[in-house]
Amino acid sequence: MTTSVPDDQLIPEPGLAPHPAVDHARPDWEFVMRHPAHFIAFGGGAGLSPVAPGTMGTLAAFLLFGLANLYLGSVNFLLFIGVLFIIGIWACSVTGKALGNHDHGGMVWDEIVAFLLVLVFTPNTLVWQAFAFLLFRLFDIFKPPPIGYYDKKLRGGFGVMFDDLLAAFFTLLCLAAWKAFTMP
Repeated sequence: MTTSVPDDQLIPEPGLAPHPAVDHARPDWEFVMRHPAHFIAFGGGAGLSPVAPGTMGTLAAFLLFGLANLYLGSVNFLLFIGVLFIIGIWACSVTGKALGNHDHGGMVWDEIVAFLLVLVFTPNTLVWQAFAFLLFRLFDIFKPPPIGYYDKKLRGGFGVMFDDLLAAFFTLLCLAAWKAFTMP
């Protein structure tokens, strides 16, 4: 099913032409399944959520974290996240070009990978992970400096992935401060 997108979302970024098959429509399952990069960039479909796709992508990271945490040690998990980051640069670049929008809201791989990094360094308790989730979403949505600066200045797949990496860093910084001031 294809629905229309507001006109302000249809203007392609400079140098990006939308894929002819997209035809100014909101991406759907057909689009996501058309290319592996689209499937990855849309977080396996999490980015198709009509409400808060970035939040849905961040929630999807919990599932991936649970699976990867069963099989990977700390060092291998960090290497895995590095590989996912590089794959994300490619997937978001290809998908952004196909959509004519380098950072389409449905591309949530950046949230998934960045929040995985947060989860690796967050104590495995509901309270810590809930605060990590809340902080990450706040940094990702409001984009305080320098996150907002890089969000506006960097284009392509790397730009899409990098601002969320900064949001993850600020989240971890806040959690470390919380731990330093509340734990004996």
